[in-house]
Amino acid sequence: MLKEKVISRSLRIMFSGGLMVTAGMLAQPAFAQDEAKIQRVEVTGTSIKRAEAETASPIQIISRADIDKAGKTTVAEYLQTLTSDGAGSLPTSFGNGFAAGSTAISLRGLGATSTLVLLNGRRMAQFGRADDGQKAFTDISTIPMEVVERIEILKDGASSIYGADAIAGVVNIILKKNYEGVTVSASAGTSGSRDANQVKGSITAGFGNLEKDKYNIIVNAEAYKSNELMNSQRSDRDWIGTGDWRRWGYPMVTVGSFTSGYIAGNNSAQPNPAGSLRDPKTLNYVSLPGCSTLSTTKVQDPGGGCLWYADQFRTMLPQIDGVNLFTRGTFQINDDLQAYAEFGYSQRKAAFTVTPPSTSANVFFPSNPTNLNGNINYGNTVLMSASHPQNPYGADVRLRYSMFDVGANRRIADNSFYRAVVGLKGTMAGWDFDTAILHSESKLHLDYTNMINMNVLKSALGDPKSPYFPYYIGTQASKNNPALYAAMVKTATIDAPTKMDIIDFKASRELMALPGGMMGLAVGAEYRRESYNMPSLDGSKDGSINSSYVAAKGDETVSAVYAELLAPVIKTVELSGALRYDKYSHFNSVTPKVGAKWSPVKTFALRGTYSEGFRAPSAPESGTESFSAGTASVRDPVRCPNGTPLPGAQSSDCAATFTGFKVGNPNLQPETSKGYTLGMVWDPLPNSSIAVDAWKIRRNNEINSMSFQTAAGLPGVLRQDNNLTINGVLTPGTGTIIGGAAPYANSSYTEVKGVDLNAKQRINLGEYGKLTADVNWTHVISWLRVDGAVQHQYAGTHGNCDTSNCAGTPKDKVNFVLGWDKGDWNVTGVVSYRGSMKNINEEGQPCANKFADGTDAPAGCTLASFTTMDVSFRYKAMKNLEIFGSITNLFDKVAPLDPLTYGSMGYNPMDGTGAIGRYFKVGLKYQFK
Repeated sequence: MLKEKVISRSLRIMFSGGLMVTAGMLAQPAFAQDEAKIQRVEVTGTSIKRAEAETASPIQIISRADIDKAGKTTVAEYLQTLTSDGAGSLPTSFGNGFAAGSTAISLRGLGATSTLVLLNGRRMAQFGRADDGQKAFTDISTIPMEVVERIEILKDGASSIYGADAIAGVVNIILKKNYEGVTVSASAGTSGSRDANQVKGSITAGFGNLEKDKYNIIVNAEAYKSNELMNSQRSDRDWIGTGDWRRWGYPMVTVGSFTSGYIAGNNSAQPNPAGSLRDPKTLNYVSLPGCSTLSTTKVQDPGGGCLWYADQFRTMLPQIDGVNLFTRGTFQINDDLQAYAEFGYSQRKAAFTVTPPSTSANVFFPSNPTNLNGNINYGNTVLMSASHPQNPYGADVRLRYSMFDVGANRRIADNSFYRAVVGLKGTMAGWDFDTAILHSESKLHLDYTNMINMNVLKSALGDPKSPYFPYYIGTQASKNNPALYAAMVKTATIDAPTKMDIIDFKASRELMALPGGMMGLAVGAEYRRESYNMPSLDGSKDGSINSSYVAAKGDETVSAVYAELLAPVIKTVELSGALRYDKYSHFNSVTPKVGAKWSPVKTFALRGTYSEGFRAPSAPESGTESFSAGTASVRDPVRCPNGTPLPGAQSSDCAATFTGFKVGNPNLQPETSKGYTLGMVWDPLPNSSIAVDAWKIRRNNEINSMSFQTAAGLPGVLRQDNNLTINGVLTPGTGTIIGGAAPYANSSYTEVKGVDLNAKQRINLGEYGKLTADVNWTHVISWLRVDGAVQHQYAGTHGNCDTSNCAGTPKDKVNFVLGWDKGDWNVTGVVSYRGSMKNINEEGQPCANKFADGTDAPAGCTLASFTTMDVSFRYKAMKNLEIFGSITNLFDKVAPLDPLTYGSMGYNPMDGTGAIGRYFKVGLKYQFK
């Protein structure tokens, strides 16, 4: 029978006790006197079952108790506190991003696409909308928290075992497989301001005893809800949610402050609720009257604009409603064969508020593929007719207007996730085997409310013959007929499904005796099919709504085989090696990995690995129907050759706004990587543990869109018709540059390196209980991207915006955990530290912001570090009743002002707890046994 033996119970106890498995516990031949009792277990990063969990690769093991003691209620919430989670992770609060409503982890700061997330050792379907229109990833918010048994994080490349995406590492979330009894739990939370409330309830039931009844069935259901929190609800927390940073020395035009509604000068203005018209004689924008009755601030714009607070429309935390269901059945067919089945379902709806729609006065090439065929459509650029009652100029004029009369946009992401697994595992002819069939789906439905029908808007402003003309704006909007809004305002939708089907088989056995123990062999095979369909918002393709066109579609079939060897060549030396072959539709990949561990004494071990990896091009990158757009400042090579404008051109042509169209490239090759780790584990005292690992990853052949500057020089670039007269001849193809294709291509490489430290100390206080101290520190030495001959160093800066969503790459992140246990009580404190960052996008650049007096901002051009403390408690009030609670941000620390951050929020998303403020949670758990 497949029974848990003494050694596996020992390992399980170690896993549940802390973040680290120590050398002293694992180097010794525990229970070697009774070989019959040794059961080998599988650890993330290897397919060979083993009696020791400590491999040559650095693995962080997080027990359910660790998660509970941290006071976290979701898997995503916990994982994003880890020091190894770097730039590129996606917090739930990113409501205005491409992948709103999802969460993702980014090991080593290489982005969510280079971190492989597994559930019970197998993949899950990807989220239905790629981040930034390019980065396909796994949404970790779908994991059912209440049945998580432990989480194993392999902080090393593992493509030789798991295939694509495991460049930076693997996060393996392991759910309960055997449970008897019934557990119910309920919790509630609220902030110190009595808002952002959340509630959660769950029930877990397990039936049957594998040993006696030959079966066990687990059923879990959980539901949760949290209320929306707006930035403006934190306007009393210094710079959080205010939009006015002048009292801290910033000028009015600082991004995130009063750019909303600001008139910056000739031919430049931001939308405002009164509306600004462009004087056809002076080319300056002039606000219409009535600002004081519409604006949310009394601050005056010296340029005549109508200033308003964007924070009143910005979500800090979304409204979330969710349900998770999970069931697993295990059936003991005979002593050597076990059948199992899993089914999981998750539905999660997240709703965000963003600013009202606005019209644009800038002529630009809009981001939709219709225009790639030469049909130039000026998107949401609108003109107010000369005959419009609010137009004083007697000519058609450009308009910039924030449509307060329409109201704020709402973005609602409703994601349904399914996953089913049916498998067999057992032993046969000396082999341990596991084989299964998996099907997983993600169905994302997006609603974007208060979107604008551009055809109706243009006619209502610019066509006197239109039944909707005139559309009154600003203070006169109350004159409008409701029929106008019924025709002009709409909800745009997306349905984006992804699917994954897998058939896999793996087996392992002992091969032969070596001086250090038995050599192990593992082999495996996998067939996987994935499909991805991310359509754009309806109406965005032809420019009939005020939204960019972003779409992707593709499918892929993968066949793979792999093998792994584990060789304890002598008592103190263990060698390992793995090799995997993957066959894709357009390429093949062979990825090796080797490792070594040397344990000269029971309390000390040196370890190291070399691994290669790869990431296959995603559907948004390689699909023939994939398309997205972005803008950047470029030097027009025609109108501004060699940095000097031609006669008739303007200085703005030397820093022109260029819209690049990122189109899929089916000829892309995979990204490849080489990774190295070298470290040691040491138990200097019986209750002390230290682990130090240095790591380095170089990711080559990276997939990026073509440089927009390069794209600006390609044939076929689109231009306006204001051609230049050169040598007395009007020359076609010399108008102001608009945009062009910038297809994805294999180009640059990135190299990251750093050090991880874990130290743990247990102290016995006798009758006063026990203390456990645990420190995790990640130090990033370098985060370097190389484009040709140009190097970009991002470590310790606010970049890389391509990966980090402009949240930055701090060099240091530290977690210090101190727990006290006595009898029925546990109290735990967690101190989290995020290091300071330079307020620059990369090394060598000037400071990104200035104070009003012209000096670098923040002081020293450095974003301050941020430290918070959380506390939690658990009390066993009765035999089967547990009371628990937590306080996040105990001292109510305010996040540092960050003028460069993503979304102009004023605080860095990594410091979200400092924006929300002190937060309380309390709950009950009762077990029926």
